[in-house]
Amino acid sequence: MKINRRLVLLVTAPLTVAVTFSALALAPATNQALQANRLADMVDVAAGAADLTHQLQRERAAATALVSDQGDSSAFQASSDATDKSIASFKSRTGGLSEVPGSAQEALDRIDRFIDELPALRAQVRSGSTTISALAFGYRIVIADLNGYRDGIAQADGVDADIADRIRAAAALSEAAEHTAQQQITVMRAQAAGGFTAASQRTFDASRLGYTESTGVMFSLGPSEWRSWLERTLSGPKALESRKLEDRIGRTDTSKPIGVTPKEWQKASDDRQTLLHQVEGRIDDSVAATVDAERTRLLWTAGAEVALVLLTLVGVVLVAVRLGRVMIRRLRDLRNAAHEVAHTRLPAVMSELSQPGALSGSTPEQVAERTGNPVETTSGDEIGEVGEAFNAVHHEAVRLAAEQARVHEQFAETLVRVARRGAQLTSVMVSELDTVQRDEADPERMKTLFALDHLAIRMERNTNNLLVLGGYGNARVRSADIGCSTVIVAAAQQIERFDRVSLGAIEAGIGIAARAVHDVAHILAELLDNATRFSPPDAQVGVAVWRLWDRAVVQIVDEGVGISADRRAVLNAGLREPKAGIGDVRSMGLHVVARLAARHGIVVELRDSSGPGTIAEVTLPKEVLAEVSEEPTPPTENGFESPRTVVTRRKQDTVRGRVGRPVGAGVGARAGAPGTREEHEAPARTEAADAPAPHPVHDEPASRIAGVSASGLPVRKRTAPQQWPAREKRAGTEQRSGAGAPRPTPRRRDSRQVSDVLAAYAQGISRSTNPRGRPANNDDTERTKK
Repeated sequence: MKINRRLVLLVTAPLTVAVTFSALALAPATNQALQANRLADMVDVAAGAADLTHQLQRERAAATALVSDQGDSSAFQASSDATDKSIASFKSRTGGLSEVPGSAQEALDRIDRFIDELPALRAQVRSGSTTISALAFGYRIVIADLNGYRDGIAQADGVDADIADRIRAAAALSEAAEHTAQQQITVMRAQAAGGFTAASQRTFDASRLGYTESTGVMFSLGPSEWRSWLERTLSGPKALESRKLEDRIGRTDTSKPIGVTPKEWQKASDDRQTLLHQVEGRIDDSVAATVDAERTRLLWTAGAEVALVLLTLVGVVLVAVRLGRVMIRRLRDLRNAAHEVAHTRLPAVMSELSQPGALSGSTPEQVAERTGNPVETTSGDEIGEVGEAFNAVHHEAVRLAAEQARVHEQFAETLVRVARRGAQLTSVMVSELDTVQRDEADPERMKTLFALDHLAIRMERNTNNLLVLGGYGNARVRSADIGCSTVIVAAAQQIERFDRVSLGAIEAGIGIAARAVHDVAHILAELLDNATRFSPPDAQVGVAVWRLWDRAVVQIVDEGVGISADRRAVLNAGLREPKAGIGDVRSMGLHVVARLAARHGIVVELRDSSGPGTIAEVTLPKEVLAEVSEEPTPPTENGFESPRTVVTRRKQDTVRGRVGRPVGAGVGARAGAPGTREEHEAPARTEAADAPAPHPVHDEPASRIAGVSASGLPVRKRTAPQQWPAREKRAGTEQRSGAGAPRPTPRRRDSRQVSDVLAAYAQGISRSTNPRGRPANNDDTERTKK
């Protein structure tokens, strides 16, 4: 766990305790604020209930008039429409309620059921199938539930006593209005029946008494201003007219007609109900304002307490941050420095040191000192000591990397020295072989000489590999561009099993620039050697070349066991980005290919073949290509031509045309080795790896010919044993004394002599590829790619 998290935990423990007790202290105030908010919603619904009660009372009066033939259906329809609007408003207000006291919730449930049954009751009124008593009872139940809801919200938890009294006072006024509405219905029934009965007379008197009791409750529970509102409202002419009619009707005896017409009574009663509803609305607004004021007060109180607690907590956090601020900042700086060193600075230093010549003569200690200290230590406490230790570790890591880079440089220099010495020795051996081949006419001995010549070419390729791994290249550059087919033949001659390489379709005119001839031949030789080694001994390896826009593509196709997808991905990654180090010896060939390809922008990729085996695809950029006048590869039966056939055909043309080495036959197997002869001194030697260039036999001077052998070859005179000529230094290159002496003028040989020389050449190549008489099909069974 990080140190900052530990510090947070240290502060969190007391903060948790403080927050817990603060929450317990804030709970009552918060609960009261929530209850006040719920009460405000319930009061708003109570206002809607008052409006719905008034509309239901008007609809009941219209329905009673219609049933008793004292009214018409249009008045009933108008009152029904007004009731429907009030019902919709009431339902929209009840939808926002969260918690309602039990009695109030039961009243709301009964109201919902009545609203669902109201259409059936209206249908009965329109059809006249109901009585006035049943009609009055149906409306009276729902109105009682509406008033009961108003009285029930006063019993909610957390309601202040003064607010509860105001709510009850408002509900008492609603009951008073209902008593006057019932009085209206009672008189309408008596008018329809021709006068009061004893029962209806008692109901009329009870409604007058109920109105008086309800207004008395309102006066006792509500504020005094409410009483003045009611008294002023009922002191007008409309209220006085209603009261006069009420007194006249009250003095009417039973079984006597009422001296007030239904129209006069309905108008006076409606006017009084309207006035009462106005007062009821004012009282509901007063209750809502009181509840809102209380809710605001409670919210402010709860907010103040929450703010006080938060300020206290913030103060504690600030103190904790102030105490641990310096330590956390310094630890963060140390962490950032460590991340920068681990992910940026140290990898950059390692990458720089992995490049050849990175030390530039500096010692590892000097390199480590130049990198500096990644962490600045400003104090002597434990954090400062950690920073100093980290600087020491960084210094030691850079020093060890520089030491390793120096070891790699020394190893590379040693490798290059060994390669150059080997190249010099190989050059001397080749020079001696050239001298012996020039003077040799015995076919049996020519076999051995050709085999040695082939082995020397392969040794030179290995020497060039060491030079490339050591960071050096081919020191020799050709002066003319070479056709691509000639470069492929030269590459095939540098491998052991060159006779298994078949030339496919090679587009004419594709040439290799002079500066890249040797490197391209080296790349192709490594890929061809890899393909022939790891494919069946009797299978051919095909090579094809064609243009692709401004580039050229060389494909080498074998029929081996192939490479797995994972292994091929690893090898292709190495070919795209060659390693800076010496690399794995087992994959030296591909390592050399990657380095040579990177020098010229060549892309080498191993691809899966549609059949068995692997396809090595070499894409040559336009900077490497050149236009040459070269004939396309002649087609054969299977579409390929063997390099052995190409070499033999060229050799026959050379021997039949003139004595000596063919000009331009070689591409440069020995071209890059230090200490080798110049190209004009050995034009006939193919500078590839395994297959030697044609070595025709030169004619001997007439003074040294003693006769002709049975095979038609010249026989030299026997002289004293030839001594090794003395060597002399000239221009930094070892040359044999007499190397510049003019050669004897060649003469033509007959066909029999040419045939013997070619047979010796072929047998010598077979001997070089099958040492110690090993059968030709005894290939190496190792299946690991280079």
